[in-house]
Amino acid sequence: MSMTGKVAVVTGAGSGFGEAIARRLARDGCRVVVADIAGDAGARVAESIAADGGTAIAITTDVTRDADMQHLVEETVSRFDGLDIFVNNAGTTHRNGPMLDVDEATFDRVYAVNVKSIYLSARHAVPVFRSRGGGCFLTIASTAGVRPRPGLTWYNGSKGAAIVLTKSMAVELAPDRIRVNAINPVMGDTGLVDQFLGDNTREAIISGIPLGRLSRPEDIANAAAYLCSDEAGFVTGVCLEVDGGRCV
Repeated sequence: MSMTGKVAVVTGAGSGFGEAIARRLARDGCRVVVADIAGDAGARVAESIAADGGTAIAITTDVTRDADMQHLVEETVSRFDGLDIFVNNAGTTHRNGPMLDVDEATFDRVYAVNVKSIYLSARHAVPVFRSRGGGCFLTIASTAGVRPRPGLTWYNGSKGAAIVLTKSMAVELAPDRIRVNAINPVMGDTGLVDQFLGDNTREAIISGIPLGRLSRPEDIANAAAYLCSDEAGFVTGVCLEVDGGRCV
């Protein structure tokens, strides 16, 4: 899928799903902004994309801070003269366990990273999209927001919010030709996997996935490439499960 010349921001792109999405969009022709709270990780990914012949820059960003998100969008427009795609990938969780064991600070952090960041991305990216006659939001949500399980209650709720926001934004922004979609991965091998597992084993989780494995970053990147492309020009409000059949 060719996206030559488009400009894409990917948050949390210094590792995991976000890194794979940034690399795939760059391979498909996007000029990519690698946004991550870990500046060194973001720089590593951007430099690697450039070494492979792509175009990428890194911007250190805390997605829970309005000033950071404003700077991210403004710097993207300044460097690349526009913005076409915004991928809300940055996410966090609490350790799998009893719901009342999660302290208030952790709860606040989960909702700030997983939900408030979507609000902040819209606050700063929507005016740019409107000025350009359209754009594309993609949020990496989770199967946890569709078929929640005990142990991740507050995380589940944050991803449920992300899914409803996707649908509501899609309807409200459709007249502006702004598409809004989400991907719901099943648990994958990312930096958060140990927190997701808690006292569970990988084998126990995999036993509930009909295709028999955890998700891989490239699975999510492949779906993201489609949803961000012009081939998905009539697709909005969709929350695509990339989960090996877990939600069936």
